[in-house]
Amino acid sequence: MAQSYTNTALLMDDNTDFGVVQNLTKKVFRDGEEALLLAMLEMATEDFQKYVLAQDPLGKALFQEAEEWILNSDSRWFFSFENICRHLEFSPSYIRRGLMRWKEAKLSAHANPCPDGPKPPEACESAHGLKDDDQR
Repeated sequence: MAQSYTNTALLMDDNTDFGVVQNLTKKVFRDGEEALLLAMLEMATEDFQKYVLAQDPLGKALFQEAEEWILNSDSRWFFSFENICRHLEFSPSYIRRGLMRWKEAKLSAHANPCPDGPKPPEACESAHGLKDDDQR
């Protein structure tokens, strides 16, 4: 029994084994960092999409904050949109263009809910799946 403890101690003293443990620790830490960065990106995207048509002050503020963060190309701040996208190996310009196209389409559909001509508002809402609740 005493010999097994000695062997274990020798294994832990080996630089190769220590390197494996150290690399596993770094990987767990990196995975945690990436999860945090991805959560920040997801939260901004959700606020951008959820509040694009907001009429209340809080919703407008959340949308504006998300949009400003997404559009800001300054990468001096570690948690900038640019740096987070690059760290996650996403193209910031590709995501930015996609979100801006989505916003334009959403605003256009909201401005003209009945592109086929004048109809009662209820018909437009049901034809496009729009309801007052969808705008919040």
